[in-house]
Amino acid sequence: MQTIRDLAALREAIAGFRAAGERIALVPTMGALHAGHMALVEEAKRHAQRTVASIFVNPRQFGPNEDLDQYPRREGADARMLNEAGCDILWMPTIETMYPEGFATTVSVAGISAVLDGAARPGHFDGVATVVAKLFNQVGPDVALFGNKDFQQLAVIRRMVADMDFDIEIVGVQTQRDDDGLALSSRNLYLSDEDRGRAVALPRALGVAARAIARGDDANDALEAAKASLLTAGFDSVDYVAMVDAETLAEMPAADRPRRLLAAARIAGTRLIDTIPVEPLEHG
Repeated sequence: MQTIRDLAALREAIAGFRAAGERIALVPTMGALHAGHMALVEEAKRHAQRTVASIFVNPRQFGPNEDLDQYPRREGADARMLNEAGCDILWMPTIETMYPEGFATTVSVAGISAVLDGAARPGHFDGVATVVAKLFNQVGPDVALFGNKDFQQLAVIRRMVADMDFDIEIVGVQTQRDDDGLALSSRNLYLSDEDRGRAVALPRALGVAARAIARGDDANDALEAAKASLLTAGFDSVDYVAMVDAETLAEMPAADRPRRLLAAARIAGTRLIDTIPVEPLEHG
């Protein structure tokens, strides 16, 4: 695996892949890699001959009171994991490469980025869309892979790709979970053992709500019950628990539409997110 920090060197390596007629996959990350990221790499290898993973802790997607300075950084361990997984290039741009002096452009995806996490974290998705657009232009992949856990992020990127005519296939990969059901996340590293044990209430609450909605119970009641159960379990606060259209993110879609539950809540100062599908009601 090549570790590249210079944009000219990256483009030279990508040009070599292109000259050989090879298909290229991109796995964008902020590092602190875990099995969820490795699942993205494994899926990437099924879609392309060459896999590029990026590690860049993007300051533009962190708010002024968020955890940019504390976000875990472990480049050596991450590089070893990617190398063992068969990644071809690790792209590790500097802040100066991504946002040179005078940088003045922001990519903003209206509508779909304004709700849920967009409302709870103003400007977050502008930062995401801007850095992903830059990575797409730097790497020029045929396919890019993102985890379903960050479901709104995935929807924002799909919208951006469609609107901006990026010729890139976007693949969402199933959320990877620990044995107790908690979604894998770099931010799980912040949790004490006791808080980690309480955090499993998040996927459990979503599961209970999804089953209730699927059998025809009132959706609002199920969502409110999920919020209450999180607070009872020891979460400090709940940003949202919502049912949305899996394509548009419009809230409270009809039962014959693909639906998902999305949630964000804080425990011991750490913000966790999760999502699961709501299966359609069976008729007849």
